[in-house]
Amino acid sequence: MTFPIEPESRVSEALAEAMEEIINDPDLEGPVTLALVRDKLQEQLTMEGIEAERHEFGNEESLYAEIEALIDEFGEDAFAMDFTTVKASQELSSVIESILDDSEADIAPTLEAIREAMTNGYLAQLVGSGVIETEDEESLMGELDSLIERYGPETLAEDVLGYE
Repeated sequence: MTFPIEPESRVSEALAEAMEEIINDPDLEGPVTLALVRDKLQEQLTMEGIEAERHEFGNEESLYAEIEALIDEFGEDAFAMDFTTVKASQELSSVIESILDDSEADIAPTLEAIREAMTNGYLAQLVGSGVIETEDEESLMGELDSLIERYGPETLAEDVLGYE
């Protein structure tokens, strides 16, 4: 999986979290651009009675200043999703690593291959051995489906591991 922009080096953790919150807003339709993120941040600052200014770093306005700098560099129409990275939770990462360890294939499995393994009994095996809880099966599948929707089924599973 290759990101068009290296999010970790371009965006602060605080801005990435704010962007994810806006991206995941079910009331918004269409793609979330940097301009939309800027507008949402400006609305939030206005509600707090703070004037949004570019030059103020290190305080409440710093996210606004950071998004303005990104817009200067990448344009208003750049997709906010390109500046955020979503990784698997620790639990899903453990499942993926377990599948990777058990895989005899020379080629690293994709997210779709991980999904197939999980639906073809691998999760049941992990539940049976006590590695994961029965109630976690559905949430793990939902999380994996979300990663597939975001990055595509052909993304290498090792690229979304959330911890090392």
